[in-house]
Amino acid sequence: MSEETPPPFPDPRQPDPYPWPRPPACLPADMLDLPPQGARVTVAGLVILRQRPGTAKGVIFVTLEDETGVVNVIVWRKLYEQFRRAVIAGRMLRVTGRLQRENEVTHIIAEHVEDISAMLDDLLRAGGPGEVDPLALP
Repeated sequence: MSEETPPPFPDPRQPDPYPWPRPPACLPADMLDLPPQGARVTVAGLVILRQRPGTAKGVIFVTLEDETGVVNVIVWRKLYEQFRRAVIAGRMLRVTGRLQRENEVTHIIAEHVEDISAMLDDLLRAGGPGEVDPLALP
């Protein structure tokens, strides 16, 4: 049985048969069980782990965390070369790629990596999102 990959922008006049956010919208970690195998999704989160095992032939494993859980991302060597700065230096990333499930483990095979760390800095600026004043914190 083959599963159909949804279009990136569905016709707004038709009912949406796919019950999850699609790129460019980000999918929370706790909703990664909704899309079918191979679906193109976008996730975002804080980088909590980067691994580049010597035996992995240039593959980098990145773990992102959002408010609902963690997301495992696989970055192949060729893609790493294209998005190296974001993969190495990013504190918060937005990743678009294909969903892969194997042995009850879900991964995103990265196709595009974007460093969105500047959004973290906005949270600390007076008058920024949430009106947080870092000088007023206890």
